[in-house]
Parts: sequence; structure tokens; C-alpha cells
Amino acid sequence: MSAVAKVFLVDDEAELRQALTRLLKAEGLDVEGFGSALEFLARITEETTGCLVLDLAMPGLDGLEVQQRVAAAGAKLGIVFLTGHGDIPTSVRAVRAGALDFLTKPVRRNDLLRAVHAALAHANEQHAAAAVNTNLRARYARLTPREREVFTHVIAGKLNKVVAAHLGTTEQTIKVHRARVMEKLAVDSVADLVRVAQQLGVKPAP
Repeated sequence: MSAVAKVFLVDDEAELRQALTRLLKAEGLDVEGFGSALEFLARITEETTGCLVLDLAMPGLDGLEVQQRVAAAGAKLGIVFLTGHGDIPTSVRAVRAGALDFLTKPVRRNDLLRAVHAALAHANEQHAAAAVNTNLRARYARLTPREREVFTHVIAGKLNKVVAAHLGTTEQTIKVHRARVMEKLAVDSVADLVRVAQQLGVKPAP
């Protein structure tokens, strides 16, 4: 998937928002500005990807509440807080909740650009990881119920004959199921199967 360079700018100060929009657009970035948190939140979906430059102190919802709602929506956004009301405890809370940077107004041009580009890189990583996970789940959906059952036994480290005895079938049948599982999941080893299981949240059979 192509890299994204979308910047969402949420700040109730119109003059500052316009100035930052001009600055970021001069860098070749696609910028969309919002004067309120609710206006921005109405715009995003799970598919929204990019950088969010977010004011902390705004009428209504504050920046930390917006951050929580962005996470709940599943949007892939690297968040950069930009505020004139920052303090150490607040910045710690923001970073622990996933913010990538916390800048104070007036912000220096180079500091903002550095933070925005880092946030876009982070968003691209999230976007790529989500695409891989979607592809993996699509592959997993192709497994039959018996193949999924065999999958859980294989990742538990059991030999084919042990799995066959447990499932009441032949060792040759288990070999066939095992080969199909590996083919459908596009892996070449049990170690790869274990990693796939971890990504999918599939637990080994007891």
C-alpha cells in the first residue's frame, strides 16, 4: 500500500491553524484543518490514517479525550500534541496513551516538521501492519474446521502420530491437513506457524 502523508490539524485558534496549515502545505503535505474536536471526530473512521496535530486545551472535549476517542475508533494516526498549556504530568499521560510528541506553543518550525514526519512514518507502519493482519485473517478464514483443529495441535509442538491419536484419524491424514494449513497460511515451518498463531490470537491445543 502507498505511503500516506495526510495531516489533520485540530486547534480552535483560527489564526494559528491557518498559519500551521500554510507551513505544512509548503512542505508538500496534505493538510485538513478543524476548529473543534467534535468536527474532527465526525470525520474519522477506522480507515483514517496519517498524522494528527492536536491542541490540548479546547472548548468541549480536551486533547486527551480526543486521543482516547481516536484510539477507540481504530484510526491509524500518529498523534502530536501542540499546546500552550502543557505540563509534565499531562505530557506523560499523553505519551503513555500513545502520543508520539508533545510540543508547546509557540512551536519552532523544525520541531513541528520533525514531529509530523515521525508521526506519518509511525502511521504508515500501523497501516502496513493492519494490511498484513487483514491478509493473514483472510488466509486463516480459508482453513476448514478440521485444519484449524490440526493447526492448534501443531503449534503445541505435537508429533503427527500424537495428533492423529487425539483426533481419531491416521497419521497420513494429519500430514495432509498439516501441509494444507501451511500452504494456506503461506508459511514454511512450525516456527512460522507459531508466529502466525500469535498474530491471530490462536492458542495451542492443551
